[in-house]
Amino acid sequence: MKTGYGLELVQTQRLSLTPEMKQALTVLQMSALELRDLILEEVQENPLIEVEEEYPEETLESEGERDDDELLSFFLDSLEPLHDLARSTGHESRMYEPSSSAGMSLRDYLMAQAGVMAVSKAERAAILAIIGSLDDNGYLRADLSEISRISRQTLDAVEKALRVVQSLDPAGVGARDLRECLLLQARAAGMTGLEMRIIESHLEDLARGRYRKIAREENTTVEAVLLAKGSILKLNPKPGAAVSPAPVSFVVPEVVVRKAGNELRVEFNDKAIPSIRWNRWYTDLVRGNDREARLFLRRELRRAQNLLRCIEQRKATLIRVVEAIVSRQKSFFLKGPGSLEPLTLKDISQEIGMHESTVSRAVSNKYVDTTYGVLPLKTFFSPRLKTSKSALSQDSVKSKIIEIVKTEDVRNPLGDREICRELEKLGIKVARRTVSKYRAELGIMPRSKRKSV
Repeated sequence: MKTGYGLELVQTQRLSLTPEMKQALTVLQMSALELRDLILEEVQENPLIEVEEEYPEETLESEGERDDDELLSFFLDSLEPLHDLARSTGHESRMYEPSSSAGMSLRDYLMAQAGVMAVSKAERAAILAIIGSLDDNGYLRADLSEISRISRQTLDAVEKALRVVQSLDPAGVGARDLRECLLLQARAAGMTGLEMRIIESHLEDLARGRYRKIAREENTTVEAVLLAKGSILKLNPKPGAAVSPAPVSFVVPEVVVRKAGNELRVEFNDKAIPSIRWNRWYTDLVRGNDREARLFLRRELRRAQNLLRCIEQRKATLIRVVEAIVSRQKSFFLKGPGSLEPLTLKDISQEIGMHESTVSRAVSNKYVDTTYGVLPLKTFFSPRLKTSKSALSQDSVKSKIIEIVKTEDVRNPLGDREICRELEKLGIKVARRTVSKYRAELGIMPRSKRKSV
């Protein structure tokens, strides 16, 4: 066969993502705070738009005669959709952010205490080195020999300094392992006898629920061991975490679902994102004769309109998705948690006629304000579990497990296999490993660790 070159016409179909489509997908997946930052950044870069503050509305209709210029007409015709992007929805909107005390860090807190203590210069240098070597949980992660080298003090001075640090608040700080941390707290709490002996010699047995072994070796009863366990569990294994500032995460619900009789009303929280308006000064400038300025403003106008189109499309998509979720999860919004129906992204995509990936982007990092609190939209998606009665969601099965554990005998807790049998009585047949998985996800301890007096 002879090879060669040739020209040939072939028709193919191909989906190409335009810059506008890419921007729309990016905006759709953004959280409210990310979108807010994008809008504020665009306002900084685009002179045609500005954030609407508390000053009164201004329109361009009252400014006298209009130019017949094509660009000016295009500019003015675009005013209506851009003006007042965030209109009031008529309900009291809730904006959520955690209450966080702007307290000092753990190291600053400890140094403030050590600074007023009467110690030698050598010990003070060692104390500062020890405090600087603590992690956020308050544990000392460096060897004393390393602290001695860093502070240029003797090992004896470092050991004295460590005892000083371990006497500071919060109790347990400066410990080198969990056992030492609990012992420091137990002494500060005035514990003696069995609690101290369990921490010193039986901490691993306690964690594994070997209460009879502890009772036998300590020559006491299981009830006494369980009482001591209750006291030990009140100690904090991470004392420094109570002082170390936690990362602040903000949550802004973009959709509000409220009961109206027996009906449910879905509203968009327009206050989640800032209102934007046209910049009046550039409105006057666009009437000028500067051709270069007109071309620049035309580019910025199209850029602003593309962003607005993406925001409006995002809002419409989010409302459609939430309305579909509400219609499928009506029992949850009327009855409360534990009433979720099985639901997948595919179910919603088929109902509203959108691709599954679009639905996934729409619910990503989005929150809804309900009667039962502010919840992530992904909360309402739960795979189906086949039972002897009907299909149930994972959330419903987990709720049943919680109810079973709550009503169990604390002296003789149920194992995972026994929980399976209790679920079967309710018509829910699941494997033991599934129960173990759900129990772990719910933070329920194994049978041996739930036993109490």
